Amino acid sequence: MNENIGVPELEESPLKEHWHSLRQNKTAMAGLIIIVLFLLVGIFSPVLAPMDPLEQHIELRKSAPFTNGYILGTDDLGRDLLSRLIYGARISMIIGVISVSISLFFGVIIGMISAYYGGIVDKIIMRLIDMMLAFPYILLTIVIVAVLGPSLTNAMIAIGISQIPSYARVVRASVLAEKENDYVLAERALGASDRELMFGSILPNCLAPISVQATLGVGTAILDSAALSFLGLGAQPPTPEWGLMIASSKEFITSAWWIVTFPGIATLLAVLGFNLLGDGLRDILDPRLRD
Repeated sequence: MNENIGVPELEESPLKEHWHSLRQNKTAMAGLIIIVLFLLVGIFSPVLAPMDPLEQHIELRKSAPFTNGYILGTDDLGRDLLSRLIYGARISMIIGVISVSISLFFGVIIGMISAYYGGIVDKIIMRLIDMMLAFPYILLTIVIVAVLGPSLTNAMIAIGISQIPSYARVVRASVLAEKENDYVLAERALGASDRELMFGSILPNCLAPISVQATLGVGTAILDSAALSFLGLGAQPPTPEWGLMIASSKEFITSAWWIVTFPGIATLLAVLGFNLLGDGLRDILDPRLRD
């Protein structure tokens, strides 16, 4: 006699279900693979880099790829381009994570408070958010960096502050859709505090759109940091940051194309990875886009 008759099958946990869906989504998996590769390169950059990224060999300046023992060639100061790109991966990943962490932390709190309490609180906060959104995003970022002073740290802070309105609006919309659900009303009737309801019950059910926004935001932060460095407002020499590498060698685009091209390709691939993963997560986590 079969002992398994009548025994219900265990349902997959939401995490396993999402992971299974992620594996089936080729776009998301391609983005995830790219991101993991860049993360590994950044973490193990001291081991992977063949040379010191700051070491100069003036006599070998602007060496072409695969000459003089340099796989990707050297820049205008004779520094190994491959080593600088490898260390640049670590800097770019740090920029993306820290910038998004700043905007996510404040955006979640602001959006949560605005939607949960509503009324005059919501109106005041949303008008302030609208004022920030009235400025072009990159212009607001440049203004903040100009006030704080050009540096990599200040660039991350400026990017994080500039992205706060986007996260606040996403969180507010999600909380408005959740706060009137039956489970929230039941917990409120049982005496749950506002803090418990906001961060213990409502926020976990709003993680899907926040996760998508954060993933896309990392790619945006990397691109914005490169733009600020290109303008001289981000990383300062001799930091091996991709945007700064492009800015400092733009005049060699015809005479030494590799100095500009490889940092540009690295930036493109990193941003593409996060965009692909973000689009894939949106397809997986948004029930309206499911089959």
